Amino acid sequence: MSARPVIVALTDAPVLSALREATGARVHGLEGRVSNADVSFSQTKQHLQHLFRDGHCIIAVMATGAVVRLLAPVIGEKQTDPPVIAVAEDGSSVVPLLGGHHGANQMARVLAEKLNGHAAITTAGDLRFGLALDCPPKPWVLSNPEQAKDVMAACLAGQAVSVDGELAMDADWVREGDLTFSDNAPVRLTFDKRAFEAMPHQLIYRRADHVLGLGCERGAPLDQVRSLALDALEQANLHRDALACLATIDLKADEAALNDLAVEWNLPLKLFSVERLEQETPRLVHPSDVVFAEVGCHGVSEGAALASVGQGGELILPKIKSARATAALARGNVMDIEQAEARSRGKLFVVGIGPGKDDWRSPEVTSMVSQATDLVAYSLYLDLLGPLTEGKTRHDFDLGAEEDRVRHAMELAGQGKDVALVCSGDAGIYAMATLVFELMDDGDLSDAANRIEVQVSPGISALQAAAARAGAPLGHDFCTISLSDLLTPWEMIQKRVRAAADGDFVIAFYNPVSRRRRTQLAWARDVLLEQRGHHAPVVLATNLGREGELVRIVPLGELLVDDVDMLTVVIVGSSDSRVVKTGDGKSYVYTPRGYAAKDTSRIGNAA
Repeated sequence: MSARPVIVALTDAPVLSALREATGARVHGLEGRVSNADVSFSQTKQHLQHLFRDGHCIIAVMATGAVVRLLAPVIGEKQTDPPVIAVAEDGSSVVPLLGGHHGANQMARVLAEKLNGHAAITTAGDLRFGLALDCPPKPWVLSNPEQAKDVMAACLAGQAVSVDGELAMDADWVREGDLTFSDNAPVRLTFDKRAFEAMPHQLIYRRADHVLGLGCERGAPLDQVRSLALDALEQANLHRDALACLATIDLKADEAALNDLAVEWNLPLKLFSVERLEQETPRLVHPSDVVFAEVGCHGVSEGAALASVGQGGELILPKIKSARATAALARGNVMDIEQAEARSRGKLFVVGIGPGKDDWRSPEVTSMVSQATDLVAYSLYLDLLGPLTEGKTRHDFDLGAEEDRVRHAMELAGQGKDVALVCSGDAGIYAMATLVFELMDDGDLSDAANRIEVQVSPGISALQAAAARAGAPLGHDFCTISLSDLLTPWEMIQKRVRAAADGDFVIAFYNPVSRRRRTQLAWARDVLLEQRGHHAPVVLATNLGREGELVRIVPLGELLVDDVDMLTVVIVGSSDSRVVKTGDGKSYVYTPRGYAAKDTSRIGNAA
């Protein structure tokens, strides 16, 4: 179940206080109708869909039909959709609508008991047997989920099941259900760590309590590492689903083959410090002075496997080697594996949220922010994310100090955290993405920060937003120029403005003015007047997508510096740019590409 339940209410329902107390969740309430909401919203459909896409467990205090209609466009796959529960305003009925096997049924039962209501469980397996065979509790993994439907149908038809396998005595959760058991039943639930094919009407469960330790040379091919890993499993007669994770030394955090194998096998890759691995030296079967001289510990694959399972675990397959990789297997207690002194490879999501409006933010950016544990940005940008920041650690920075902000985000990711570095507009256009790679290129970071995974996601830039609001001024060749001389010499900016003028580009000016800079825009205007004349259209766009949005179109000859502030993007049309008025009196700027002339010539040729 999602770790971030959210209560959504449209009225001051009597049940809200009890729900808040029972779950510890924050209340998201409709603006003007829910008085004690932690978060207010004005657009119910949009807000509910955003919460759903962000992976929240939704406890909706509203009619089930309303929830269904509102969420219908974004409902996806059974395996990935978060739990959704509808609760009557008086608490009399609690209905798990989605994610029944992923926590919704369980939460519905808990809430119904707290509210003295009724949990309307409709999932056949849960209703009949009190358990879901296709969604076993951790650390059990169902290895052949494709057969679950037929097996559950047989059980619902009254057939008995047998429980077998070398781990059958540990399968208490199955026996707690209301299944009918028989030693010779044709429907089999098998609990076993070994690798073998399932028979018809057989479900095979593995307990994920093994760890595969890996080491390799820098740049080792994925196929060689995979082949050795499969050899290790085969030698131990172990199915891959019995693995809880892969493990290695933190110096290999950015090793492509190890990360790719972890993704391919859908397993976490745990990273251990050299000091932690060296502590395992007394338990190593094959300690190596050569390895110690190279990395500082006497064994990577054996050491990582043993460090993962702790003192209560054991090595079940000592190190095996190929030309460029090593592997070892260990078994231990699941809790010890989860609590091992390891970290993951941190991720840095560098995201652009556009002007800040929810509907101008891409689904990929929303997904990345949702995955992040930590958010780093100028405070205003984090405020614009609204409920997306819930349950995450905020690292607020004042405007400016960009290098400190980026360095902080990268070092956080170096600690194994998933960090979103949030920018307005597009992260790669006059924003923080460039600085991320510049710091990597300079090498002025910790080793861990240099090994993080970086993903950059685009956002709607200020020039795109301004162009869309004004019409289509970027319909032909254009360029962008920042008029700020804080990082670029004014002489270089002048050179670029003259070149853009000579090339007759449409120009989007970023940072056109500041409190101390009042002359650069006027200089650029005068240069462009010589080439484009008084009537070239200029778009002035301020606060795009936010309260106070203002878009104006003025002739170049009437462009005044005092009409522009720090939040304004200035787009100057080329000599071909035009202003057109529609029947409702609105004006739009466009820069033609010659489509009309091309179409006319085609018609003539056809004739």
